Amino acid sequence: MSGGSCYTNTLEYLKHPLPAEVSELLRRGELRKAEGELRRLAETSPQPLAKRFEFELERIRRMGYEYPYTVEEAFRQLRKRVEDLTLEEFASLISRGCVDHAVIEGEVRVHRRFEPNAFWLCGDLSSRRKSLGDERSDLNELTLKWRAERVLSAAREKGGGYVLPLRYRVRARVSLKRSPRELGEPVRVWIPLPRVEGIHSEFRLLDYSVKPVHVAPPDHPQRTAYFELYGDTREVWVEYEFTSRGFHVEVDPREASVDPDSEVARRYLSERPPHIAFTGELREFVDRLTRGAASPYEKVQRIWGWITENVRYTYAKDYIFYDNIPEYVFREKRGDCGMQALLFITMCRIAGVPARWESGWYMHPLSPGMHDWAQFYLEPYGWLYADPSFGNKRKGGEWRNTFYLGSTEGYRLASNIEVYAEFDPPKRYIRSDPVDSQRGEVETPSRNLYYDEWDFALEIVSVEKLA
Repeated sequence: MSGGSCYTNTLEYLKHPLPAEVSELLRRGELRKAEGELRRLAETSPQPLAKRFEFELERIRRMGYEYPYTVEEAFRQLRKRVEDLTLEEFASLISRGCVDHAVIEGEVRVHRRFEPNAFWLCGDLSSRRKSLGDERSDLNELTLKWRAERVLSAAREKGGGYVLPLRYRVRARVSLKRSPRELGEPVRVWIPLPRVEGIHSEFRLLDYSVKPVHVAPPDHPQRTAYFELYGDTREVWVEYEFTSRGFHVEVDPREASVDPDSEVARRYLSERPPHIAFTGELREFVDRLTRGAASPYEKVQRIWGWITENVRYTYAKDYIFYDNIPEYVFREKRGDCGMQALLFITMCRIAGVPARWESGWYMHPLSPGMHDWAQFYLEPYGWLYADPSFGNKRKGGEWRNTFYLGSTEGYRLASNIEVYAEFDPPKRYIRSDPVDSQRGEVETPSRNLYYDEWDFALEIVSVEKLA
């Protein structure tokens, strides 16, 4: 990545703590009182403190979206999936921590993605789960394993590296629920694009509904196409083509090393708060975990082994609600793909192994979806891939745990190589996702537009094997 140091840390102001009385109001769920105090502080405080208080106000505004259900509504929803579920039992699930919830203004509210998490967090529910028919998921697993085996075979034949390119044709679309004329003109839209690096060697912009005002450089850390919409135009789409390749190399632990004076080490061994932070608890744990390791690669293996054995995959709140994601994952032993990747990155950097973020979409033709993973750097091999959630031992299949430390299958669209990097051109208001960029961002001249005001869709138009 060229010029990466010029992209500012857009969450730097989060290092400023909230006043104790505000924190206590938020802890008790007294959001209206907290909001009033935060508004006063935002209006009377200098920057960057004012920005910190504005960020907290944005969190409060999103709580209704994040926790939409009453206890009774959530119970009725889960009862459709669990045989003979009673309201008393549902209350017990809440008290056991199986149902994600928050107390808001004295009322228990349930998280929008509580249902799948309940099965992951309390496995005793699974035996009573009503079947929905999962043949598509089974086929996805079979073809994923087949693809991984082909990558391993092809890489070994050529001596390692990038193999088996796929050419994807993709259409990405943002649809507004109200027109720019109603919202305020222009409506500014950023749609993620593949970066040209690593697994992606080629990219071509093919077509669009509205001509982009600007397309970020191929190596931008969070690459996007930027649009401005006017009048009654409520939809913008872009169609593009890119290649994605699998990757595998055989690592010899005796050869693997880290040059602490290299540019890679200087850039990717440092803290980057708030979500890559070397807290005392993490430092102490990583030191114990990696003590006596014979090589940097063995340190990575120990970190990988601990995460993939101990951390459960669960859906998360939007990342805006977390002050320090790796600390949360380490403490709670749970988190989604990006949260596990951030813990891996942070622990690797503490251990002296350069590591970085990568994210975008998992591009399996049967089941594409947003996804995050990580990379770590060892001489003489360069950047290697690590996908803790895909390699998690709880998913079953030893092949996953082995393959996804160092390798990737090539079903990937990577738009981002960094967390909370500034867009090109920059966004004015707090982003809907202030950490990552997978479905795009939208704003008007006066405010950010959150996900409840627009929709994003990514369609795989075609996939072609090139080798």
